[in-house]
Amino acid sequence: MPGLDEKLHDIYDEVLRRNAGETEFHQAVHEVLDSLGPVVAKHPHYADAAVIRRLCEPERQIIFRVPWADDQGNVQINRGFRVEFNSALGPYKGGLRFHPSVYLGIVKFLGFEQIFKNSLTGLPIGGGKGGSDFDPKGRSDAEVMRFCQAFMTELYRHIGEYTDVPAGDIGVGGREVGYLFGQYKRITNRYESGVLTGKGVTWGGSQVRTEATGYGTVYFTHEMLKARGESYDGKKVVVSGSGNVAIYAIEKVHQLGGTVVACSDSSGYIVDEAGIDLDLVKDIKENRRGRVAEYVEARGGGARFSASGSIWEVPCDIALPCATQNELNGTDAKALIASGCTIVAEGANMPCTPDAVRLFVEAGVGFAPGKAANAGGVATSALEMQQNASRDSWSFEHTEARLAEIMRGIHTRCLETADEYGSPGNYIAGANIGGFIQVADAMLALGLI
Repeated sequence: MPGLDEKLHDIYDEVLRRNAGETEFHQAVHEVLDSLGPVVAKHPHYADAAVIRRLCEPERQIIFRVPWADDQGNVQINRGFRVEFNSALGPYKGGLRFHPSVYLGIVKFLGFEQIFKNSLTGLPIGGGKGGSDFDPKGRSDAEVMRFCQAFMTELYRHIGEYTDVPAGDIGVGGREVGYLFGQYKRITNRYESGVLTGKGVTWGGSQVRTEATGYGTVYFTHEMLKARGESYDGKKVVVSGSGNVAIYAIEKVHQLGGTVVACSDSSGYIVDEAGIDLDLVKDIKENRRGRVAEYVEARGGGARFSASGSIWEVPCDIALPCATQNELNGTDAKALIASGCTIVAEGANMPCTPDAVRLFVEAGVGFAPGKAANAGGVATSALEMQQNASRDSWSFEHTEARLAEIMRGIHTRCLETADEYGSPGNYIAGANIGGFIQVADAMLALGLI
């Protein structure tokens, strides 16, 4: 594979051989290995000790059947997954995704990314991920509850506050976490609040956890702007998606002086040059569980909806892809570059294809990979774990201040690491190398594990 050090090339070939058909996992591994050449050259013991090879193989992969009954009494069968990827720094930590696209390759890609993301936070958490091909859309609350209970009936034996701590992801919000936690409590007869994060604030959850991924992405981008002597003032921003990450990214951009002019869902995208009315988007998505097309009729004025084309055709200064993996391709990247976009930060996990990333780097666009830019969600989950462990509850202001501090620290670490390994200003190299070294050193310290 072009661009890879010879030793890393062999490791990548082995990953392809051992994980056939898992294209998203292959992409995530290659993206990290592509940054590690200077590390192996400077510190050959990482390759000699096979620590990189070990990092590419999960410690444990769990696949299980999830049988449940729908409202008509029909038995449905889904498949559940939990990949416990690396626990060198702490218990496995990562979300659960409920979406029809979920299969082992998706879960492994997410879990692999989570190792380095969690490492960058500086908090004692390892990397894991899970989920199911269950689709909560169009299902009643009772059906979602029955599915979550069936899912947890198997998963409970594999998790624990010192073992593996799941959270939410696409398709898994506060409702689902509540049902999952209730079933865990029911089976174990323990109020082990640290076993799941993303809980409601009245029963063991943390302030800011709902907002954390979106807020964190915007805080990271704010640090990128500061490094250039700029701010959000007067900046036009496009945010893809309209779920949890996107909504709170929009909120924080507006608080910091920028204007979000477009957002989207799977039906299309809306453009509102006056600035997206976030209260209206929240009502449509969180209360009505509707589609963004409803925004135009309710908003009126100059707002418009498009069911075709790409949201990345909307001119902007900053692009925040916050929907899903590989949503922004090379064609989209060219459109953003042509419109004068100067910063792209990944609010979702790996939303930019390799072609898009290459084009951004070549054009001098500041590009922040998800393992750095969207680490705020898992960082606040770790803060929730701290509060659970101490039987404490922090204020919104204190928790948000901790989140902002962590994102500043990740930004600094990325830039300093990139400088040290000969790639000044390259956030991709800084994030991959910075995340890798901490995990690799811990693995070496723990012996052959």
